[in-house]
Amino acid sequence: MNLFRTTSQKVFQVFNYIFLSLIGLVCFYPFWYVLVASFNSGRDFTKGGVYFWPRVFTTANYEMAFQDKQIVTSLIISVSRTVLGVVLGVALTCLLAYALCIKTLPGRTFFNFFFYFTTIFGGGMIPYYMTLRDLGLTDSFWLYVIPSLYNFFNFLLVRTYLATIPTELRESAQIDGAGELRILFQIYFPLAMPVIATVALYIGVGQWNDWFTAAYYQSDTDLYPAATLLQRKLNEAMSQTTTKPGQENPMEQLRTYTPQSLQMAFVMILTMPIIVVYPFLQKYYVKGVMVGSVKG
Repeated sequence: MNLFRTTSQKVFQVFNYIFLSLIGLVCFYPFWYVLVASFNSGRDFTKGGVYFWPRVFTTANYEMAFQDKQIVTSLIISVSRTVLGVVLGVALTCLLAYALCIKTLPGRTFFNFFFYFTTIFGGGMIPYYMTLRDLGLTDSFWLYVIPSLYNFFNFLLVRTYLATIPTELRESAQIDGAGELRILFQIYFPLAMPVIATVALYIGVGQWNDWFTAAYYQSDTDLYPAATLLQRKLNEAMSQTTTKPGQENPMEQLRTYTPQSLQMAFVMILTMPIIVVYPFLQKYYVKGVMVGSVKG
């Protein structure tokens, strides 16, 4: 580390800190604004002027959000699809990547080309919907899990990482009598934990934030996940006509929450799990992406 920096280097460093701090503030403020709105009285928030902290603090928005059975059900569905999607997706991706990273596997070149070739073409929404319908998935919870078990990018990331592990470890384990599953779970899995955590984060975020699948392919509205329900509520709120202050229902005036404030609370409920989980996976995420993209 150079302790004797020139004046121009010091000026650049100060400018760099200020510039990055401003970018961080611009990125962080929308999240902070939604958080403040979710804890502020909805009726008071409509008056404006709430920017940095709640003017009339209340938890009524969150209390009302969790009293809505549809919201609670959608959160249960989102959690279930995320957990199952991560566990099954990571397991199947690792099994496939492990098999195709072995150079002595018969037909390895063909299978690698096959999985790559299927990513070039797509049948479109209508054929995809007809396929899901014929499989009986359009009115089932498994619509969110089964079609998303395989992802070519995740497979490529894991296969590239596993290819960097010395083959001597596998060969020595085979000499000791270990089978392929034991080699995978006791040798490759611990060594590949960074890339596994990276893929788990990709799958988890994708499952949690996915609103498109249910909105276009799910026939049973009771099986909507939280992201789809939030998207529908936002659209409904935008389509509602604004009521003039003098024309409000007296019972409505007694409430501290509004549809907009409830949506702010729901946005925070939907966002917080990812924010809480990400710091624990960040170090694995960065290492997995860097090693998987540089080596091999």
